[in-house]
Amino acid sequence: MMDDGQNPESGRQKNNSSFIPHPSSLILLLFMFCALFLTACARQDRVFKESRFVMDTLCTITVVSPSEKQAGKAIGAGFDSIEILEQRLSFFSSDSEVTAINNAAGSSPVMVSKETFGLIQKAIEVADITYGAFDPSVAPLTELWDFSGQDPEHPVVPGEREIKLALRSVGYKKIKADPSASEVLLEEKGMKIELGGIAKGYAADMAVEAIKARGIKAALVAVAGDIKGFGSKPGNRPWNVGVQNPRTPDAKKPDRTKDIIASLHLNGEAVSTSGDYQRFFIKDGKRYHHILDPETGYPAAAGVISVSVIAPDGYMADGLSTGIFILGREKGIKLLESMGLDGIIVDADRKVHITKNLRGKINIEEAD
Repeated sequence: MMDDGQNPESGRQKNNSSFIPHPSSLILLLFMFCALFLTACARQDRVFKESRFVMDTLCTITVVSPSEKQAGKAIGAGFDSIEILEQRLSFFSSDSEVTAINNAAGSSPVMVSKETFGLIQKAIEVADITYGAFDPSVAPLTELWDFSGQDPEHPVVPGEREIKLALRSVGYKKIKADPSASEVLLEEKGMKIELGGIAKGYAADMAVEAIKARGIKAALVAVAGDIKGFGSKPGNRPWNVGVQNPRTPDAKKPDRTKDIIASLHLNGEAVSTSGDYQRFFIKDGKRYHHILDPETGYPAAAGVISVSVIAPDGYMADGLSTGIFILGREKGIKLLESMGLDGIIVDADRKVHITKNLRGKINIEEAD
């Protein structure tokens, strides 16, 4: 029996109609779903990378961004900052600020840009920290040895008299920097500065700042062996940087580096490596490399073949890796630990030494 007024067919239709959305609602839901999907895809972080030849080496900038346009602008800004530094700091360019300083040695101070002045101040700072082992005034020696222009078949070792003469013009304490006027003076005629031992790390610092200013949250800048990274790759993966083996185990290619002795994770840090394998020549069975000791005038002979330094700033990592290569393993490790910094040193016997803080944090392979 049915209640009055009830129709089973009409009741069934009423119930069914409540579960069938209107076609316009389906279209709206589909549109919203597609919009959300496309928005999610558009916001997904991607990795963008570009390499250029600057500062006489290969530079690679990698950024993480959801936008190709944003990434392109950030990468461009990074390279622009490096290229501007190169123009101002080049030792070989006739119109660079460094050349102007060198040409005025012993006569008058030269006003320079804040970037050049800042780097010269930092170079003096690192020279003080390393007890003069790192010295930005070694240019007279660098010119004399001329590692870039040597004939690999017939290299020439400078004579002792020439080296002693060049040493007279070396001494970073004779570099005077006046912050009130942004002026630099080399006190003696014949003095020259050459900032190659610290400039690439500084360039990485400047590029990172330019990239951050474009709203990028993660990037890696590699100016040859001077690398600085911040943030992380998609998936919260760290920036992984390998430390090169200064000697390859391949007997057929004894002077080429091809494998890795350590792997580091960078986040807001920089790493720089200096080694005797980067620029050198062999004469009468002896290796002469480009890292010159400002005290002797000859290639550093402190019993190490590679030094990598990890520091918050690229300029510091760069300058310290050079200075510690000259100081040697014991003094170098002691200096780094006193500063709360980390480093990896490969000695002449190809044994790898690390600072205490790195123990248990990285895997080390012997460089043999």
